[in-house]
Amino acid sequence: MKSSKRTNNEEKIENLLSRGVAEIIDREHLEKALKSGKRLRVKLGIDPTGQKIHLGRAVALRKLREFQDLGHKVVLVIGGFTAQIGDPSDKLSKRPMLSETQVKKNMADYKRQLGKILDLRKVEFRNNNDWLRRLNFKEIANLAESFSVLQMLERRNFKDRFERHEEISLREFLYPLMQGYDSVAIKADVELGGTDQLFNLMAGRTIQKYYGQKEQDIFVNEMLEGTDGRKMSTSWGNVINISDEPNDMYGKVMAVDDKLVLKYFLLCTDLSEKEIENIVVGNPRDAKARLALEITAFYHGLEAAKAAEGHFNRVFREKEFPEDMETFKSALPKMNIVDLIVASEMAASRSEAKRLIEQGGVSIGEERIDDPYRIIEIPTEGIVLQVGKRKFRKITS
Repeated sequence: MKSSKRTNNEEKIENLLSRGVAEIIDREHLEKALKSGKRLRVKLGIDPTGQKIHLGRAVALRKLREFQDLGHKVVLVIGGFTAQIGDPSDKLSKRPMLSETQVKKNMADYKRQLGKILDLRKVEFRNNNDWLRRLNFKEIANLAESFSVLQMLERRNFKDRFERHEEISLREFLYPLMQGYDSVAIKADVELGGTDQLFNLMAGRTIQKYYGQKEQDIFVNEMLEGTDGRKMSTSWGNVINISDEPNDMYGKVMAVDDKLVLKYFLLCTDLSEKEIENIVVGNPRDAKARLALEITAFYHGLEAAKAAEGHFNRVFREKEFPEDMETFKSALPKMNIVDLIVASEMAASRSEAKRLIEQGGVSIGEERIDDPYRIIEIPTEGIVLQVGKRKFRKITS
């Protein structure tokens, strides 16, 4: 019985260390620690710069769950302080500072979202505002002595901005020091992050050494591209949020580039690699439909996922309009199409509405609208306004 359990754990450890992993420093040391039975403190820092957690961030969270399943202690460091400062990693321009009020607002729903992936009963939550705000100038100066300006400028995003003569603030140089100090504060054995975080993760090792602690192992997971093929980023609008409604989540996954389907299966689902291999060699559309079902079921349950699948097929394959779309009642019998889109809350501004029309993303019934000056007559029985692939409104007067 013990032998069977040991074999199962070895398989879990191998999967943890290989699937969706870009780099591990030091892999041999970490693997030995995992097999020794020692309970590790596994750190992930999350800066609440937005109110929603997307699938890209969930990649590391899913790895944390694997550590949990092996009996290790997950420590989630919520960046109450660092979110105000702004992480410059992989940013091509200076990230604005956030107010403490905005950070608290962003954090309000985090635990509920995290609970979709992690067993919150086994999570140690820490807020780096508790220790970073107490550091004095002398301590910060001592930490800064561990790094050179040349090291900072070797980071790709800083190097590119420097060569373009664009502003880089000293505040941005200080961010790795703060993230590294987090590892000291919680005595991390392992820290997780994406490839864009490698410099910050390594800073943790440097600063732990400065304080006489054992250097943490670094676990770098692969990055997940967004629906348009670029890095998944809220600021680019190419995200699939784990709190998205089932219909929206399913539809967004179906919009993912075909070349990314395999990667999404590996990073976002629990299917074995053998199962995934059998799925992706078949019809590409069927593979993507299975992917959308698996991801939606993970966050909302199988019943809701199947309902979302049915909704998608009715609307996009059979060209039926959704029965549950919202209704907007116009006070006027006629409206300019741009004004109608904004009034019915299908776009946030007139410029966005015009852009959507120019991109061919606006239809009335089955007719595509390509003229932003078009006047739309609104009969009492109503018409259907479609904006993009998944937004519908019934418009009545």
